Amino acid sequence: WGQQVLVDNRPGGNGFIGGEALVRSAPDGYTLMLITSTYIMTPLLIAPPYDAINDVAPVATLSNYADMLVVHPSLPVNTLQEFIALAKSKPGKLNYASSGTGGSTHLSTELLSMLAGIKMQHIPYKGAGQSLTDLIGGQVQVLFTTPINVLPHIMSGKLKAIAVSGETRLPALPQVPTFAEAGLPGYDVKGWNAILAPAGTPKNIVEQLSVEIGKIVRMPEIKQRFD
Repeated sequence: WGQQVLVDNRPGGNGFIGGEALVRSAPDGYTLMLITSTYIMTPLLIAPPYDAINDVAPVATLSNYADMLVVHPSLPVNTLQEFIALAKSKPGKLNYASSGTGGSTHLSTELLSMLAGIKMQHIPYKGAGQSLTDLIGGQVQVLFTTPINVLPHIMSGKLKAIAVSGETRLPALPQVPTFAEAGLPGYDVKGWNAILAPAGTPKNIVEQLSVEIGKIVRMPEIKQRFD
């Protein structure tokens, strides 16, 4: 491929720059964009300078991944029901971090709060790194994040994993139940990564890219790295 355009779609940042570059590019299959599921969430909160649906052509899904609820070990909880009970006993007192207002970690936690009937204080950060650092340091108590970000800290005891989204438990953390198993079946949030091309890219080019990307992600060594 000639040119690749990568984008961070978090509100408040420069998340639309990559999208603008994509939709203004020649629809020849040489300019592509890697997106996360936040791509379809952001336009519901902040209007982009292009049509996020009709100005692009979907090419391929690369991966799907779970969200995990983790807490600082100082919280006296080990299960989702214990966590909900504690939050209900201290409405607005627990602080949860996110990687930015309107981002997936923010909305995931708000959805949990709605379903569980709890209220927590939102502490937005300018990225996932600082929010995780402050969670480990105890400045905040709660975080939704992808398991790969926190697996080493869970294994070392610096964080506690409460529940994971999706239909099945994670092979790397088989002891952590799904939200459904933990008593909150209505919570099912998963993220994904995908590839887009500009709208108007010839169908045969989109199909060829889709087929080739599909072959790549099914290669054993690539699948293992994604897993």
